[in-house]
Amino acid sequence: MGILVLVFIFISLTQHGDAHGPDTCTQGGGLCRVGSCVSGEYLAHYCFEPVILCCKNLSPATTES
Repeated sequence: MGILVLVFIFISLTQHGDAHGPDTCTQGGGLCRVGSCVSGEYLAHYCFEPVILCCKNLSPATTES
């Protein structure tokens, strides 16, 4: 039963086209998290929609040019 649930989750993650991927999140200074962002972070986008979020700090350390 547990394997079927994992297969279902994997298939549903691959169906969403809005996800940017974990590499985009980490290169932009964010972290991929399951569930919700922690205090002091905001949802930038999804690593794998709708389960894994890309969370970034509210105050960016550097500005990109």
